[in-house]
Amino acid sequence: MTCGTCDDLSVPNRREISQRAEQYRSRDADFAAWAAGAGVIPHDDLTQVRIHEMVRVLVETGSLPDTATGYRRLRAADMIANAAMWLVVHMTYAKNVRLDGKALAANAFKDNPQGHTGGSLNMVPAYVAYLALNALDGRTRSWMMGQGHCVAAIDAVNLLVGNMTPSHAARYDLTNAGMTRFVSDFYSCEVGPDGSQVSPLGSHVNAHTAGGIQEGGYLGFAELHYVHAPLKGERLVAFLSDGAFEEQRGSDWAPRWWRAEDCGLVAPIMILNGRRIEQRTQIAQQGGERWLDHHLRLNGFNPIGLDGRDPASILWGIYAIESGYDTAAADNGGSIPQERLGYGIAETTKGFGFPGAGTNRAHNLPLPGNPATDAESRRMFNDGASHLHVPEQILRDAVTELTTHERQNRPKERDHPMATRRIAQPDIPVAAVYPLGETVSPMTALDRQFCAIVGANPHLRPRVGNPDELRSNRLDETLDTLKHRVFDPEAGIAESQTGGVITALNEEAVVCAALGNKGGINLVVTYEAFAPKMLGAIRQEITFARQLAAAGRPPGWLSVPIVLTSHAWENAKNEISHQDTTLPEVLLSEMADAVSVLFPPDATSTAAALSSVYRSHGRLAVMVVPKQPVTSVIGAAQAEQMLADGAAVVSGDPQKAEILLSATGAYQLDICRVARTRLEKGGVKSALIYVIEPGRLRAPRDAREAGYVLDDRALADFFPLGVPRLFVTHTRPGPFLGALRRIDSGPQTTRALGFINHGGTLDLNGMLFANRTTWAHVVAEAADLLARPISDFLSPAELAAIAGEGMPSALWTD
Repeated sequence: MTCGTCDDLSVPNRREISQRAEQYRSRDADFAAWAAGAGVIPHDDLTQVRIHEMVRVLVETGSLPDTATGYRRLRAADMIANAAMWLVVHMTYAKNVRLDGKALAANAFKDNPQGHTGGSLNMVPAYVAYLALNALDGRTRSWMMGQGHCVAAIDAVNLLVGNMTPSHAARYDLTNAGMTRFVSDFYSCEVGPDGSQVSPLGSHVNAHTAGGIQEGGYLGFAELHYVHAPLKGERLVAFLSDGAFEEQRGSDWAPRWWRAEDCGLVAPIMILNGRRIEQRTQIAQQGGERWLDHHLRLNGFNPIGLDGRDPASILWGIYAIESGYDTAAADNGGSIPQERLGYGIAETTKGFGFPGAGTNRAHNLPLPGNPATDAESRRMFNDGASHLHVPEQILRDAVTELTTHERQNRPKERDHPMATRRIAQPDIPVAAVYPLGETVSPMTALDRQFCAIVGANPHLRPRVGNPDELRSNRLDETLDTLKHRVFDPEAGIAESQTGGVITALNEEAVVCAALGNKGGINLVVTYEAFAPKMLGAIRQEITFARQLAAAGRPPGWLSVPIVLTSHAWENAKNEISHQDTTLPEVLLSEMADAVSVLFPPDATSTAAALSSVYRSHGRLAVMVVPKQPVTSVIGAAQAEQMLADGAAVVSGDPQKAEILLSATGAYQLDICRVARTRLEKGGVKSALIYVIEPGRLRAPRDAREAGYVLDDRALADFFPLGVPRLFVTHTRPGPFLGALRRIDSGPQTTRALGFINHGGTLDLNGMLFANRTTWAHVVAEAADLLARPISDFLSPAELAAIAGEGMPSALWTD
């Protein structure tokens, strides 16, 4: 294998590089000792020349006391990389570990080996490179890994160097017993009495992975996050996957968003091993490193070819990418002009360093059989492990050499800046109150309140994720204030090179722009029908945040509102493709303490809901908000009470009512108000309850959720036992009732109306009628629950309309 950049050099240049490397080795014994490599780790001539220059500069700038120290740390990195690869293969196959490296017998192997072994082996040199560069220049960078299934690499290295979370440190250490427990815990699948996983190790990055900030189970999202993650003055190394390159095309746009004025330094490193689970990657099929280099240059990157087998090559790549930004700033008076974004291509072989490398088997179990039962596989394991083994004392010395944190007065990598984000609660201006009866667009109210909050907190970097059109969605002030982020602003358009609005016709890319900006304040706005494209990114965020909270390290970033507007009921003119309530329904099934699904009914409650989101941390809140003007019906105090409880009584007394009408959604509330009036005229006492957050009323599924939902007594204040209830919901009735099974008293006394997948090119009245959710349908359903004749409440023309025998327009006048 050759490094891509080295391969591009002319023969004379390659000869010159070889000669220079030879001279360096002959003149410096410390350099030569490192350059010789260790175990399976090689250092080609180009890497040697690059490292020689880098170490010289680090000494000159005072980061290193002398070159000998630099080469000792680099050699220590080689030892740790070998040992970590050795430990990774034990995690997959072995249930016992011997630090002396002696061959394992059949009974030392697992009956059911598991592990994403090849990718993990490839990640070891990359993660060790990150640690080693931090030790060389005394900076603790942040890191992010897109291929979360390669967590074995991270956990193995962290154990060796003592960079563990408390849950790992309590169980594992650098002894035979500690490491045996470590490999035994990997894929142990043991479950505790409470149903939780016993082992703090996971198949992907989890809350116990030191320094982990996302699971990485959804491939491709780290590629969309990384450029938005570091604040100015911070440094981030993002490890990316060539397989994930096929997942989210928005990763190609990273140079469109990075700016020196408000972004930290990013060093994306792709591990280019050329294989997915059972075939070559698309990059490999299209031409490999050369094709990728060309593609990246076309998209605004400045790629650098690296040797993915060699920690020194990768760490040099990180250093070179960062130095490129520094050089550009120095040449431009301290500010960085619009430069290409650096990008390291670390070319390697899938599963390098162990038998089975380069085959489809390498993805999971690289050996042809199980060493516990197959002698040839056992021989291959022991032989492969012997080439990776590092004697215990040499390993311990290497760890001492590379753990420089106290000497350099810097945090351990488990405590890097992005893993320890703690954003203070922002100043929240008092939200505007819109007079009752006034007709106002709730999106306009949200626009005003968001801009007020951003203006009151200039220290928080704002990001607005926008897949299409803000003005159409009534966010004019937001767009005029923050502007679209572009390279070349168009005259007369709200655009700026440093704009805070990230606009792209790609829902995954824009939601990740906000979710990646955990050091700032964020807003996402999209059409409700297109929001399901965001689900993977949203679910990854809420599940990982909840894991962190359960582990005693709740995330400290400000909660993020995701606003769904131009929604199913008011987007009637755009056909059924634009009428979809899927995302709020899906998220109602997620844990309510991790994600809120809010349906504010008017302008005052919308502004209050937005403010409430920013008063919390580590949560997502999906807000379904009308953009068309609706009547203001909720006062400021009632809005706060509604948000605190998840529901509020709008009119009537539930304890004295013959029937309960419950609305969720602005248009649904309006329908229920009309229906209640008609029922009252017919002599029926009713109460109207508005449910703004259905998840607060659900049956809790564990202790954490139980601490968030209403208790039985509070719930009975809204929905007393024995009183029939009729729910009218923005969503499909089935998922809604499923979430609210706790207050579903059975089909004889509980009914629900809502979206039933009927639509087309219709107006609001047409949508309501097509989905049998007009005020008259509500009255008819209520009459049936009460065993009253429908004719007691509806005229003959209205009865004919809901029976499908008359004109629907008979219902428009009430």
